[in-house]
Amino acid sequence: MDEPEAADPTVDLMLDGNAAAGTLAALFGVDVTVVPGKCDHCGHVHVLAELDAWTRSPGNVLRCPDCHGVVIRIVQTAEATYLDARGAAYLRFERRADRG
Repeated sequence: MDEPEAADPTVDLMLDGNAAAGTLAALFGVDVTVVPGKCDHCGHVHVLAELDAWTRSPGNVLRCPDCHGVVIRIVQTAEATYLDARGAAYLRFERRADRG
C-alpha cells in the first residue's frame, strides 16, 4: 500500500507575484505585474503577477508556476537593490502610442 504524500510545508509561504509589486514599482516607476515574461527554463509565458513569489528570505524570489524555475530574484540592501532576471528569456514592455 502506498503511503500518502506528505504535504509541502513551504506551500503556505508562497504568494503570487503581486507580493513583489511594490518593490518592482519602486524600481521601474510603474506597475510591472502585468508585464509578460517568458521563462528561460520551460518557455511558458506568464505576466509577473502569475509567478510564484517567495518573500520570506533576504529578498524576493519569483518562480515559474509551471516548472518552478527561478525567473527573478530581488535583494535590497542599505546601499542598492539587486535585480537578477536571468531566469527570464525576456520581459515584454509594450510601447505606448505617441499622443500628440
